[in-house]
Amino acid sequence: MKLANKIEAIFYIKGKPLNLAEIVGYLDCDFEAAEDALIELMNDYAHRDTALEIVETSAGYSLQLKPAYANLLQELVPAELGKGALRTLAAVALKNPILQTELIELRGSSAYQQVAELVQLGFIRKREQADGRSYWLEVTDKFHQYFEINDLTAL
Repeated sequence: MKLANKIEAIFYIKGKPLNLAEIVGYLDCDFEAAEDALIELMNDYAHRDTALEIVETSAGYSLQLKPAYANLLQELVPAELGKGALRTLAAVALKNPILQTELIELRGSSAYQQVAELVQLGFIRKREQADGRSYWLEVTDKFHQYFEINDLTAL
């Protein structure tokens, strides 16, 4: 089994950046052999027509998705929401729709930033209020799909 292939397997299994010393520890080989195999693997990925690449970051070497495929990552991987954003999303879902001014009264001014994040992630949408300066906030189809909730009245 080629050393470069073992390094590729280690990157896949660990799923996080690794420095050369960590790679050497997993392979039980000398530093120079690991470095040569890593360079071989990096060169191989650089010449492949693939969505992945091996890059060196401040945290170490990493197998990662090329930037050109970042849109797929955003579409397919569940969003990581903080506790505040989740609470804001829950308030919007329970009141659906709710005026942004009412939401701010419920959740505080930090909800402005959380609303912006939730709009960007596609969980809620903003509609201008017809006769006012606030916005109507409502959950989107993505919210229903992500949380597998079809009927908000059951909440």
